[in-house]
Amino acid sequence: MTRRTSRDLSVVSALETPPQRPKPGPLPSPQPAPASRPRPAPPATVLGYSPFALDSDALHFGLTTSSMRLRGGPVVVRHGRRTNSATATILLHGAAGSWTTWTPLLQAAHATERDLDDLIIPDLPGWGDTPLPADESTLTVESMAETVAEMARALGYERWNVVGHSMGGFVALQLAASETRATASVGLVSATSFSIQDSVRHPIRHFSVLPAFSALLLTMRLLRLVRLGGGASSGLIRVLARLNLMRGLVAPLFRRPGVIDSTVVVALGTEVRPAGFVLAAVRAGAYDAPGRWAQIVCPVRAVHGDNDVFVTADDDVRLRAAVPQCVISTIAGSGHFGQIERPLEVLLRLEFAAPLPVIPCSTVTIP
Repeated sequence: MTRRTSRDLSVVSALETPPQRPKPGPLPSPQPAPASRPRPAPPATVLGYSPFALDSDALHFGLTTSSMRLRGGPVVVRHGRRTNSATATILLHGAAGSWTTWTPLLQAAHATERDLDDLIIPDLPGWGDTPLPADESTLTVESMAETVAEMARALGYERWNVVGHSMGGFVALQLAASETRATASVGLVSATSFSIQDSVRHPIRHFSVLPAFSALLLTMRLLRLVRLGGGASSGLIRVLARLNLMRGLVAPLFRRPGVIDSTVVVALGTEVRPAGFVLAAVRAGAYDAPGRWAQIVCPVRAVHGDNDVFVTADDDVRLRAAVPQCVISTIAGSGHFGQIERPLEVLLRLEFAAPLPVIPCSTVTIP
């Protein structure tokens, strides 16, 4: 999906090209005018599972890439599609991710004429193109939320709707708690919460609650020690990629890992940063979720897959207790990356747009 710009159009002046006499021959058949936009898609299931690859070219989405020097340190952000609105749409990725994990959602929105405007999509500190701060002790859930708020205001916005995936959900909820007047709404996509905190605080006692996360955190701790000891954990990741083992390693995160586009596997492999992952987990474990989230007053909508290995039914119960106005729903046929696996369904559940007409079940084939 490429947005055309004036640079893509070639204009030839009539003064530069002499008129040509038409040559004899059959007249060309009339060609239908190309559609300016794709037709809207039917209900979410028709887009299929993981319908889009990741796209790292911000220009394809009409976005600008900026490096901003903020109080918490430099942050790289993709932003654009500016309107006259003072309210931004902020998308926050999770650990072992970057802004590109939102590109399937943007593609689904465009393919169904639901384009999102006034976008701010940062690489959070330690991920993507944004480095960890020089003093890692300053990086907390609270400080990341402060950075996001400072970023939005520096770009000229007074309010925002914020959506967070996985670890980005922690930051989105903290932003809503600390910026009650500026936060219009919160959307959560497989937001990690209480079970993750329990697993970080008591890894042995709670290992059976989230075994996939507990095993991943243990692996990241070991890889971090290897790097501190002079080894190169990134080299190990490259070896795993060459041996085509990365897809197997990320398989628990997806409902149908064999169908996921290779760009997703490569991106997750690239973002395997043990130090950053461990730091994010430790900060999440130290965060007072119930106390902070009780301050949220805006609407909150949360979605997660029915096969999400990082979110439990108990998380839903505890999230509703902390944020009574939260509306939670489950997406069938999805794992931990709903915005990649079922992007249009995420758009509909978070009410970015009104649902399309319902097609009778007998006429819809769910892939």
